[in-house]
Amino acid sequence: MKLSLDACEVLDAIDRKGSFAAAASALYRVPSTITYTVQKLEEDLGIVIYRREGRRSILTPAGKVLLEQGRELLKAAETIIETAKQVDSGWESHINIAIDTIYDIDKLYKVVEAFYQLNTGVEVNITEEVLAGSWEAIVEHRADLVIGAPSPQTNLQGIKFEEIAVIDWQFAVGKNHPLLEYQLPLSEEDTKPFHSIIIKDSSKKSPAMTHRLFEKQTVLRVASLEQKIAAQIRGLGIGFLPAHRIRNQLKTGELIALPINKDAPVTPIFIGWRMSNKGRAIRWFVDKFRESNK
Repeated sequence: MKLSLDACEVLDAIDRKGSFAAAASALYRVPSTITYTVQKLEEDLGIVIYRREGRRSILTPAGKVLLEQGRELLKAAETIIETAKQVDSGWESHINIAIDTIYDIDKLYKVVEAFYQLNTGVEVNITEEVLAGSWEAIVEHRADLVIGAPSPQTNLQGIKFEEIAVIDWQFAVGKNHPLLEYQLPLSEEDTKPFHSIIIKDSSKKSPAMTHRLFEKQTVLRVASLEQKIAAQIRGLGIGFLPAHRIRNQLKTGELIALPINKDAPVTPIFIGWRMSNKGRAIRWFVDKFRESNK
């Protein structure tokens, strides 16, 4: 390589300290070594890095590019070293968590907050999935851990999963919805004229799953539970919602629960992870969710 990390470090030191002599002092080298490093780099690359203006050495445009991009290389090298140290200690460099849209993100944030107290340096990445998309994310290695996923419909070889909660569903409409004037409990004939709002499965390859309960209605498809709740508040349609996610909306009157002669099944939700993943971070998160389920 014509460009070494050592040369990048020298250019960085010269810029930060303001002179060749000051850079040499900061790097515990003699000034002639700093000068030689720069001259050798110019010779190897065939460019001028510094030009003289009186007694000062000024970076050329090409020199500025080397300095800026060289600093990125130095940062990348530090990251590689840190990652290697983390792997050696058993901690992953990062962990990717796919949270199903039905799961309360605040609960996950509390767990992440506790994890940060460990000061492991592990980077946490969170993405949102829906239904079968949650399992697809872990099967296709987009996620290391899935939280809040529905019961898997197919055999997930190499994937371990455990139930963490059971979801109760409630039929609810916006405060100005016409169904509020109907005789209760509502029948399927009562609900037929209104759009059924469903959350689109986020899977790309797996067979799509759905919690849809009304089969004879036109459909409004949305991408997340937050969008479904917002749509029902606005009266754009109807549907069942997880009771734990609409407590506040029911208290404020934005949503109103109505009895209906169609039962919504109680559904379990799961965490899942690859059994081959032995990292300390994944084990910590799994143990934490196991504790919260006791």
